[in-house]
Amino acid sequence: MTALVPPPRTAPGLLPAGLRTRAEDGERLPVLTWAAGPGWRMISNAVLGGGIGERAWVVNAQVAHGYRRKDPDRHLTQLAGEFGMHGPGVGLMTAADVSRNGHACDGGVEALATVGIAVRGWAAAADEGSVALAAPGTINIIAALPVALTDAALVNAVATATEAKVQALVEAGYDCSGTPTDAVCVAARVPRRGEEVHPFAGPRSLWGARLARAVHRAVVAGTPAP
Repeated sequence: MTALVPPPRTAPGLLPAGLRTRAEDGERLPVLTWAAGPGWRMISNAVLGGGIGERAWVVNAQVAHGYRRKDPDRHLTQLAGEFGMHGPGVGLMTAADVSRNGHACDGGVEALATVGIAVRGWAAAADEGSVALAAPGTINIIAALPVALTDAALVNAVATATEAKVQALVEAGYDCSGTPTDAVCVAARVPRRGEEVHPFAGPRSLWGARLARAVHRAVVAGTPAP
């Protein structure tokens, strides 16, 4: 008997409803929030909620230049709680203005990018020390797919999103692959019974291609002219 496969679920709207502000260190600083709710698996290199696992929310918080706190994970958890988000989630930080971001959709995939490129370079830099000592710029990417992915495909999705980011930067006229502190978060659905779990998310796979185009457009939209 052939199992009935449910249709893909609609991808979430990430913006504009998720833009909040907070008072901190005498400044009004914006925070992008996505209250995803249950049913999501996310992969991220974020300081809070990194790795692979079920996550219910994402915050992308702008912090002041010269941020010096030694407990960013605790700080992000506190911020999320102030906006009513509790339990496991993903928290990202950037010195870039997160209210000026790029958002794009492609075939049910959504991507959002906040682009700070004051400090940038190529990943395979000849001098490791000089880049590491620089103040962070940070390109943060959040993407959501309305389908389920295997663990391997989630890893593949991070690579695909990163390739699309680099393509967008080069096409925009920047001689770089990113900043030393870039972060990414890719969300896919927790599989339901009888639902296909996609094993691939490379740029020529169905969902990987959609992810690549959405991330590329989001980074282009969020990147200032050189």
